Amino acid sequence: MKLLIIRHGESEADILHVHEGRADFELTERGHMQAEKMAEYVSKRYNVSRLYSSTLRRAAQSAAHLAGKTGLKPIYEDKLREFDNGLLAGLKYDEAARLYPRVSLPLHTSAYEQESELEFRARAEFVLSKLLSENNETDTVAVYTHGGMINRLFQAFLRLPIDCSYLLRTGDAGLHEWEASNNLRIIIRANFTLE
Repeated sequence: MKLLIIRHGESEADILHVHEGRADFELTERGHMQAEKMAEYVSKRYNVSRLYSSTLRRAAQSAAHLAGKTGLKPIYEDKLREFDNGLLAGLKYDEAARLYPRVSLPLHTSAYEQESELEFRARAEFVLSKLLSENNETDTVAVYTHGGMINRLFQAFLRLPIDCSYLLRTGDAGLHEWEASNNLRIIIRANFTLE
C-alpha cells in the first residue's frame, strides 16, 4: 500500500502568527494555490484510490482540491486533527508564552486544557491502524492532515518510541510518500513541496 501523507496549505494563522492547533482557520489564497498545485501533481502521478482528511477547515479545504481532480469523496476523520493545544489555540505566540509557560510533564498528563502527548500518539496509532486495515496492499491512499499529526504518524509508521525526540518538518502542502507491504515499511520521500 502506498500512503501519501499531505499537509494542508498555508492558513490564516500563519499570516496572523498565532498558535493554530485546534483553532479552525481557513486557507489563505496562497494556501489554496499550494493545495491546487499539489493536487495537480498527485492526480497526474498516482492512481489514488481513497482520500482521507482531517475535519479542520485548512485540511478539508486542501483535500477538496484533490477531490475535485480525482472525483473521490473525502473520508473525514476527527482523529486526524492537529494536536489539541487547549487554551493556546488562536493566541499570539508572545501572549501564549506569557500566559501559559512551557512545563515539563509526564507523557500521560497535560496542562492548559491540552491533550497529553500519550493521547496524541494514540490517535496517530489508531489512524495508522485504520488506514492499513481498511485498504488493500495495491491501494494508494491520500491523507490530508497537519504538521504535528504527520510527526506522530511518522513515529507510529516507523514504530518509534513515544518519547523519541525526532521531528519531521513538513512545509505547506508538503507530501510524504510511504509504502507498507506485509511487515515492511518504507519511506520513499519526505517533505516534497512544489515551492
